Amino acid sequence: MTRTDAEPLSVFDRPNSYIGKAVPRPNLARLMQGRGLYVSDLELPRMAHVVFLRSPHAHARIARIEAHEARRFPEIIAIVTGVELSNVISPWVGVLSHLKGLKSAPQHAMAVDRVRWQGEAVAAIIAKSRAAAEDAVDAVVVEYEELAPVTDMRSALDPQTPLIHPSLGDNLAFERLHHTGDVDRALLDSDEIVEAEFVFGRHTGVTLEPRAVVADWNAAEARLTIYQGTQAPHMVQNIAAMHLGLRDSQVRVICKDVGGSFGIKVHVYADEMATYALSKMLRRPIKFVADRFESFNTDIHARDHRCKGRIGIKRDGTITAFEIDDLTGIGPYSMYPRTSAIEANQVVNLVGGPYLSKDYRARTRVVFQNKNVMCQYRAVGHPIACSVTEGLVDLAAARIGMDVVEIRRRNLIPDDGYPCASPTGLRFERLSHHASLQKLLAMMDYDRLRAEQNELRKSQVYRGIGIASFIEVTNPSAAFYGIGGARISSQDGVAVRLDAQGAVICQTSITEQGQGSEAVTAQIVASVLGVSMDRVRVILGDTDNTPYGGGTWASRGAGIGGEAALQAAKQLRKNILEVAGAILQSSPAALDIVDNDIVNLSDGARRIELQELARIVYFRPDTLPPGIQPELMATRHFVPREYPFAFTNGVQASWLEVDIETGFIRLLKHWVVEDCGTIINPQLVDEQIRGGVVQGLGAALFEKCIYDDRGQLTNANMADYLVPMSGEMPDIEVGHVVSPTEETELGAKGAGEAGTAGAAAAVANAVNDALRSFGAVITEIPLTPQLILAALGRI
Repeated sequence: MTRTDAEPLSVFDRPNSYIGKAVPRPNLARLMQGRGLYVSDLELPRMAHVVFLRSPHAHARIARIEAHEARRFPEIIAIVTGVELSNVISPWVGVLSHLKGLKSAPQHAMAVDRVRWQGEAVAAIIAKSRAAAEDAVDAVVVEYEELAPVTDMRSALDPQTPLIHPSLGDNLAFERLHHTGDVDRALLDSDEIVEAEFVFGRHTGVTLEPRAVVADWNAAEARLTIYQGTQAPHMVQNIAAMHLGLRDSQVRVICKDVGGSFGIKVHVYADEMATYALSKMLRRPIKFVADRFESFNTDIHARDHRCKGRIGIKRDGTITAFEIDDLTGIGPYSMYPRTSAIEANQVVNLVGGPYLSKDYRARTRVVFQNKNVMCQYRAVGHPIACSVTEGLVDLAAARIGMDVVEIRRRNLIPDDGYPCASPTGLRFERLSHHASLQKLLAMMDYDRLRAEQNELRKSQVYRGIGIASFIEVTNPSAAFYGIGGARISSQDGVAVRLDAQGAVICQTSITEQGQGSEAVTAQIVASVLGVSMDRVRVILGDTDNTPYGGGTWASRGAGIGGEAALQAAKQLRKNILEVAGAILQSSPAALDIVDNDIVNLSDGARRIELQELARIVYFRPDTLPPGIQPELMATRHFVPREYPFAFTNGVQASWLEVDIETGFIRLLKHWVVEDCGTIINPQLVDEQIRGGVVQGLGAALFEKCIYDDRGQLTNANMADYLVPMSGEMPDIEVGHVVSPTEETELGAKGAGEAGTAGAAAAVANAVNDALRSFGAVITEIPLTPQLILAALGRI
């Protein structure tokens, strides 16, 4: 069959399309050779190092700082206090206007008169080497007047509890009430009402590469260059300029290789702001690299929630209503600029989301504490909402004696029921809960596992199956942050151009922290243009050399940045074919680009190489027909408009064994079925999901930041803060259902947080399933051996 002018192929059907193929990452060889360039690798002329003296107290007044002796140490350049630095950089307040009632106090780059968590910086020691700065730290004398700390979020609102910020009037940062339908009537009509309190341990990201920044103020140019491992370079550019009294054009942010992020590096931290200011103050490059202890005490924490939940259920399995009362503590400030209320707000938005019941009541309260700040971390709010929802569904099934799969079949939103909205007003374009569940059951051979479970119990081997359906927020529009006044872009931009040798240069505003942004972008551009991937070079992470955009967070890189890449490449392809038509005296519509050549659309006959076309355009434009002005570059931006978010969905299952003598849990197998729309690179998607599952399993079994009553973090090291290791992890099998979003030509939704969203819920449900014959129910994570044995009455 021959192709005609009227039959152009889509990007998915083109002869050398890379869409849907597992291809190697373009940056893989460089990284495998150890030639990555991280912030810690940077050495600039006259560069100094900063070490921060941090408060040992969770709450105290700063009475005096004396640095006279410390200034005598060798190689010391300066010792700067918070008061001195406040003359260079202005404070900030982490609020968003659409989160009504959210409040926070101004936060400085370093504490000025009071410290409010253990680890808050009170002085900066700048020296010619990091070792010299560290030597001088202990010689800086700080006198504190210790104050009573607020550590327990349950008593934070008690009138007798001290105020962390007296000017705010209380310790309540944010409260949201939501009510849809008639919950009281629905519960009254229920045959059973099941209640439980779900408790989630506070944890953090533990990235392989700690937070790091080099700030370089060039006084001659009046320009600041910031080298930083960040997910959002343009956001950092805007905020640094705003608080240093500069224009955006005076700040350049360069983000080279980044050793993991998970949301940890999408925020603006006080010590990073201090580093920018110190560079401007001292007129030289300043480097700050957090050590692991600093990371535990200053990298944002997440997930510290206590959520009371209720579910109404009828004997036939119909869910009648959900109700939650959520409480979370966020530390002493709302984090800037994304705020620390988003996680709690997401919990309210997402509880009950996959199910048909429309009667829903929720309250969330966000309180200040004298602990490290809490904010957005991978799958913001999703693990809490999923664990509460799926935990209640399993408990309801147990109460009426119904199989956990059957209760979901009867209540999940039907796959033909879209578009629709959740009780909180979230608009779902198209989800696939039932298709995903059916695929999962086939992958895990559910009936066989149930039979095996029952047989093993006769031998006192206790295994459990846990199921967890989830929805995931991806591709956020301006409804996420911009609507609240945050200078966080929801668009992304891509510029593509053909160089003089027929290769393609692609500049994109999305960033790379290991998830494969370079590969995905190159695959899309190469597929649209009809060139081989080795002809595509992707440039990212530089505000001077990439279009303006939001960066990489909230699973938006492929869905938003990828669509921008597709549209830019389409325009460049059109431009190339117009020039080719002029050169070949042919209609552009009769031509195509395949394997780096201009060919006839009808029969694929080769006409001219792209390299030769580029030579003519750049070096012999005099040979082109009159009126032809080649434009071998195109730029496009994209932002979602029709739907505020592109929701994805999926379902996870855990198969595990509980040792009732020791309380240890052995993970045997984990399954995930996920629907992220168009899959650009199956290997990258699957590994993103597996990595997310591992983080979710860490939350379920190991990870917890433990504070004492004085606000001291007691396990701020890798020996005491446990993370999942390969020996504890099960095989993770991944499957897919594909429901492309129709808002974009690419059809891609996000996939980066799906694994984290449902993993902990699946494990918790599996543990309760394993222990059901003992009448034990556990609704707290991490599921430590102590919790297991206590539930069994053995300690």
